[in-house]
Amino acid sequence: MLEFLNMLIHIDQTLGVWVAEYGAWIYLVLFLIVFAETGLVVLPFLPGDSLLFIAGAFAATGSMHPGVLIVLLLVAAVLGNTVNYFVGRYVGPKVFSQNIRFLDRHALVKTHAFYEKHGGKTLILARFLPIVRTFAPFVAGVGYMTLARFQFFNVVGALLWVVSLVMAGYFFGNLPLVREHLNTIVLIGLAAAIVPVLLGGAWKAVQHVRSPKGRTPPVR
Repeated sequence: MLEFLNMLIHIDQTLGVWVAEYGAWIYLVLFLIVFAETGLVVLPFLPGDSLLFIAGAFAATGSMHPGVLIVLLLVAAVLGNTVNYFVGRYVGPKVFSQNIRFLDRHALVKTHAFYEKHGGKTLILARFLPIVRTFAPFVAGVGYMTLARFQFFNVVGALLWVVSLVMAGYFFGNLPLVREHLNTIVLIGLAAAIVPVLLGGAWKAVQHVRSPKGRTPPVR
């Protein structure tokens, strides 16, 4: 059992074994993994980016059909986020309405306001950030982001995430240099996505401090 779970968690590294063992059933396995990783907040440790990339590389060898692979993973990613959103929408208000010492009821209102203003960018960017990808739709549901707005950015983010990584794996995944340094490439990609966000946040913080509204009035 432990060996199976280990193979499941590291399926991005052992995908060849799964393809040989399960044949066409591998589509269902990949579908369920992507669905669970994006739809269940308790499973953020499942492989995501690297799995899509490696799956694309195997599709290039003829082990899987790239079109079928992309469509199935796209559906899994959209459905996963949708389920996560509705769980957050159902659970969030119940949690914040209780008299729990460490929870701020006003946080729900703030989350809603934040997602109405920045939710689209957050959902799209979160697709490329492990762990954040799993929690972003849940928080969107907690903050009562409108369903129509959520689904628009949900689909756009899923398209960008699935198509870009699967096709990158399809065209470059079988190059020896890429396969040998995949982990490094993934880390560089994550840094490229995170750094602009951090710099943008730092810049806004500096601007807030410099602005008259952001300055603390002098004590008299």
